[in-house]
Amino acid sequence: MFAKAFRVKSNTAIKGSDRRKLRADVAAVFPTLGTDQVSELVPGKEELNIVKLYAHRGDAVTVYVSGGNPILFELEKNLYPTVYTLWSYPDLLPTFTTWPLVLEKLVGGADLMLPGLVVPPAGLPQVQKGDLCAVALVGNRAPVAVGVAAMSTAEMLASGLKGRGFCVLHSYQDHLWRSGDKSSPPSIAPLALNPPDLSEGKGCVKADTALQGAMRQLTLEEEVQQRCEEKSPSEATEDPGPGGLHVDPMDSKTLQEQMDELLQTCFLHALKCYVRKADLPLLTSTLLGSHMFSCCPEGRQLDIKKSSYKKLSKFLQHMQQEQIIQVQELSKGVESIVAVDWKHPRITSFVIPEPSPTSQTIQEGSREQPYHPPDIKPLYCVPASMTLLFQESGHKKGSVLEGSEVRTFVINYAKKNDLVDADNKNLVKLDPILCDCILEKDEQHTVTKLPWDSLLGSSHCVSLHKHRHGCLEKLQPAYQVTFPGQEPIVKKGRICPIDITLAQKASNKKKSIGFLENTSKAWKRPLNLARRNDRLLFHVVDPVEIQALGW
Repeated sequence: MFAKAFRVKSNTAIKGSDRRKLRADVAAVFPTLGTDQVSELVPGKEELNIVKLYAHRGDAVTVYVSGGNPILFELEKNLYPTVYTLWSYPDLLPTFTTWPLVLEKLVGGADLMLPGLVVPPAGLPQVQKGDLCAVALVGNRAPVAVGVAAMSTAEMLASGLKGRGFCVLHSYQDHLWRSGDKSSPPSIAPLALNPPDLSEGKGCVKADTALQGAMRQLTLEEEVQQRCEEKSPSEATEDPGPGGLHVDPMDSKTLQEQMDELLQTCFLHALKCYVRKADLPLLTSTLLGSHMFSCCPEGRQLDIKKSSYKKLSKFLQHMQQEQIIQVQELSKGVESIVAVDWKHPRITSFVIPEPSPTSQTIQEGSREQPYHPPDIKPLYCVPASMTLLFQESGHKKGSVLEGSEVRTFVINYAKKNDLVDADNKNLVKLDPILCDCILEKDEQHTVTKLPWDSLLGSSHCVSLHKHRHGCLEKLQPAYQVTFPGQEPIVKKGRICPIDITLAQKASNKKKSIGFLENTSKAWKRPLNLARRNDRLLFHVVDPVEIQALGW
């Protein structure tokens, strides 16, 4: 399963409830472990990560990592130990023995064939089909593979030790093992003697014949698997895993050395590409959280605690000693970067790492599309005081209408009820319904006619409050926001205008500062304008507007 590189989907620290559940699952699946051994395998306070990955065949696997080593993996809701765990608990599973030469085939992805088994004097362990088993080598009880029995022990003996014996899921030297510290199997003495003395010529011939037959079957099995599997570039490329699960074949570097190198790479990348002179003084926490983390390669996780520096302040002191930056404590307990030497050889010679083919594919799929502004349309809601006017058209209280629909209905209503003044077509006589809907109480006995503009009103005049009368003024304001590719969003209330004010910066550089008010999230790109004319903009969010927009 892990004969080829896998792809890491996520790497997160385990929750307390998941840790307790995992401990209960381990105790249920492996009843031979005592309470202390379960607590040792799944520690209560030490770091334990859950890594979700996809094997090269597409199988979804969950791996539990402790101390930088994978200890357990879950496939189709079944829990399996890794070789790292079996080296600490060699008697956890029934163990079958094979020859050292067979290990190379198992690492290549082949299953274990029965002719490759070595039968001890005490006989084979008793297992049933589907039982979880371990595979060890002759002379060492430390398991080198984990698999599932393809048949029971009785069926193995009945077949004359021919055919497929075990479906191997994980082995020493495969990519799951490489994600750990890559330690070798310990030397554990066998409990029983090796097979009967093979020094006699007849015994040697039988052993060699069995081994050759096993090797032939294993080679044939491996060739069949290689023909059936389609090789893709994504499978051939090892994806780096976050944190404790890193699958890049590093040049014999320890995890701490790799984290030191990653830390310096992200630091130089941030200084060269993201930090500007205008940003200084820059909080060290801002440098790490806003710049260095974003420079971390796809699939890897920057963790200072796993480096030799352990703390960010110690790392920055080291960089200050190299005269790359200058750090000062501008306020008590808060350090800031006050100067950067962008001409330093380490910054000038730093080459921005190119993304891997896998990350390029991900970035191409998630690349930000050109921004298209939303379509904002003013709307009007029918209040209770105007239901008599709109009931003929079937609209009730709370109905949402566009301005053109309101004007069309009012014009048709006036014409239908002969309210247009015969002497002056620009005037409309007010009937009792229009009086109740449009006029104030003190005006209902004095105003008998209104011009069309005053009767209808307009969205522009309404926004500027130029008309005391008019249907649009009396209706409740609303608006509709439609983002490209999304369903329209209707909100009640007015949209506050965006106010832009400019102020002169108190310095010789004379840069202007812009303040954007009432933009909220309706304007998603307030900083695009900041890139023009060397002008700095501040985005001021109005809490009242956020509540009105419902975002």
